[in-house]
Amino acid sequence: MGYFHCFGCQESGDVISFIQKMDHISFSEAVEKLAGRIGYELRYEDGGTGPRREDIGRRQRLLDAHKIAGEFFREQLLTPAAAAGRQFLSERGFDRDAAEHFGVGFAPQGWDALLKHLTGKGFSHEELKLTGMFSEGQRGIYDRFRGRLIWPIRDIAGDTVGFGARRLFDDDQGPKYLNTPETVLYKKSQVLYGIDLAKKSIASKRQLVVVEGYTDVMACHLAGVDTAVATCGTAFGADHIKVSRRLLSDDGTGGEVVFTFDGDAAGQKAALKAFDEDQRFTAQTYVAVEPTGADPCELRQTKGDEAVHALIRSRRPLFEFAIRSTLAKFDLSTVEGRVSGLRASAPVVAAIRDGSTRMGYSQELAGWLGLADPNEVLRAVKNAERRLHTAPESRGAGRTQAGAAVGHGQAQAHGQQAHGQAGSAQGAQETAAPAVAVMARPDPRDPQGRMEREALEVVLQQPGFLTPGNWQHFAATEFVVPAYKAVQQAIGVAGQSQAASSQWLESVRENVPPELGSLVAELALSPLPATGEETLARYCRDILRRLFELQITRLKEERLGALQRMDPAVDPAGYQLLQRELMELEVARRQLRGDG
Repeated sequence: MGYFHCFGCQESGDVISFIQKMDHISFSEAVEKLAGRIGYELRYEDGGTGPRREDIGRRQRLLDAHKIAGEFFREQLLTPAAAAGRQFLSERGFDRDAAEHFGVGFAPQGWDALLKHLTGKGFSHEELKLTGMFSEGQRGIYDRFRGRLIWPIRDIAGDTVGFGARRLFDDDQGPKYLNTPETVLYKKSQVLYGIDLAKKSIASKRQLVVVEGYTDVMACHLAGVDTAVATCGTAFGADHIKVSRRLLSDDGTGGEVVFTFDGDAAGQKAALKAFDEDQRFTAQTYVAVEPTGADPCELRQTKGDEAVHALIRSRRPLFEFAIRSTLAKFDLSTVEGRVSGLRASAPVVAAIRDGSTRMGYSQELAGWLGLADPNEVLRAVKNAERRLHTAPESRGAGRTQAGAAVGHGQAQAHGQQAHGQAGSAQGAQETAAPAVAVMARPDPRDPQGRMEREALEVVLQQPGFLTPGNWQHFAATEFVVPAYKAVQQAIGVAGQSQAASSQWLESVRENVPPELGSLVAELALSPLPATGEETLARYCRDILRRLFELQITRLKEERLGALQRMDPAVDPAGYQLLQRELMELEVARRQLRGDG
């Protein structure tokens, strides 16, 4: 049927939504991925075109080259020449199993080891130039990574799109870390190292931990913090957030993002930079700073796995961190320092969208400043709020005047659950959206709806067994369970004439309320208790007969009740009409039993 359904979590859909949910990508990305897999050229409705067939083929060639290169690097890590690389890993607490789990490898010293390997596999120099794994000189291309420890950088689907390389030898004059440059596959503003390994845990735990390096990701995962990822030589930005929000189901119902940074000045600066995009999250956002300056890898190495967990538990809300970091620039023991500190921190508090949270941090700020009168802080925050909402640069951006953007819809102070806030960046008054009634999914064990459920399973799975008369009876049947009635009506809209079409089931799904889309898939995929064609036909006829007989029984009960309430002397014509209808219903019931 082209549909999947999970009878445990009720997820369902077609092949495109399956790829979306498994790889946590958008609809268009899923379509493009599937098109690339079969070499299909896409065309877009706005007049543009998708990747050309030759572009799709080239992309796949580049992915194949990266896959083979990754295998080559992993094999090289086991050679005598890679002793320095193995020592580097061992000193940081990573054994062979850990290296294999994360795909760590070694790029041999020399100029053309990888080049020879890939050309031997049939790749041309023109293709290899596009991978980013090679540099180009006067004599042609040569290996970009030489004598370095190698980490494969994979996208969310698990395809290797680039590499990160760590210097090992003193005679290497290059940077400490060297990454793949921007290519068709590798966009550093979009990739997160470790996302392929962490995506399931991020989605199930609704937690994302952002660390700074490859070894930090390894240490966190091995310590049990399996939601850790790292950026690749760039700040955590808008494109990273798009990926993160899909994984977190960032809809204001929970979830948390934890940024970990060193405790030095550079680490604090990086933490504050996280505010530039923070307003894009509705999840709670935190900062976990290690005061001694140790990163997760060093913590695990010196103090064990529990120290890594303790670092994450020590997280503080981004608001608190931003305010305290701002205050730390001033000498609060002096009047001048307190005044300057209030002026600098009030805009940070003013940018908090949730009124209760803003009030709470205003009171906290009064305490941190040592001010006896909290109203002084409230006045400063109110003034800053007015300036923030009227300043042109603040419109639509939500950035604070302290140089750190703070998120809207954030959690209440002290770790209460986050909740979304309505309202624009201009500070428009919030408006309450009208409540939308959601149709509840019926309990499949409910005896009242069992007959209706079984009948819908037959109609959706075996519409060919229904005669024209069956279709008429089915349309006339009064379903009593609201969800099943909605599916019955959607079947009527889809029409019996198209029941043999592959698009018919999709048409039925489109005509039910959105929350019942998975119910349609469930009904269409529930196994029928029949082992062969003959038993299947008998089962379908029996279910439909029982459904129609139940409908006739209900109608007879209604007519009998009306007949008992009627005085034949007052309305003799109506009395005779009801008697005639009862006789017709009884004839119809006997015909059904005779057909069965």
